[in-house]
Amino acid sequence: MPNRTQSGDDDLALMQRIAGDEDAAVAELYDRFGSLVFRMAYQTMPTRAEAEDAVQEVFVRLWQTADRYDPKRAALVTWVMLISRRHLVDRLRRSRARVKASGLEEAQVSQGPDATEGVDSRMDRQERFEALLDRISTLPELQRTVVTRAYLGGQTLRQIGEELDTPLGTIKSALSRALVRLRERSEEELAR
Repeated sequence: MPNRTQSGDDDLALMQRIAGDEDAAVAELYDRFGSLVFRMAYQTMPTRAEAEDAVQEVFVRLWQTADRYDPKRAALVTWVMLISRRHLVDRLRRSRARVKASGLEEAQVSQGPDATEGVDSRMDRQERFEALLDRISTLPELQRTVVTRAYLGGQTLRQIGEELDTPLGTIKSALSRALVRLRERSEEELAR
């Protein structure tokens, strides 16, 4: 089973190669996280074209900030998701500000009450997603990895077990414990 230090060292080496403008390293990062970032962008952005643009912008931002990656602070997948989330929220906010500034909001209101609801509901969904990512980042590493790969990466538990060289039962237990912890933390936040 790969240990945390080795995984963190490999991720750090990849990000250092990206910071050194190595094209193959950027391609490797995209191969690892491109579908994950696209899925997140596609759920957030109003159109597929905007989602594709956002993914390109996220990877440019990852390349520009590669020298700031610190594996002691976050796993690479968490770091990529946080940068993606921030970029998508910023992009939605800019888009929302442009709509208000251009006066289109009044035109949409005249079309009906649901015309502006799309951006607001996407913003709410994005904020809930941000809160969930924050809760996920507090999980122990194996639980965090399993939740991220299963729910955000679309992998099966068997695939995760094979990639991590970990028994399927251990992966299932980690997922179960993670979901219990996430549910408890959500209930604690609601109780506040």
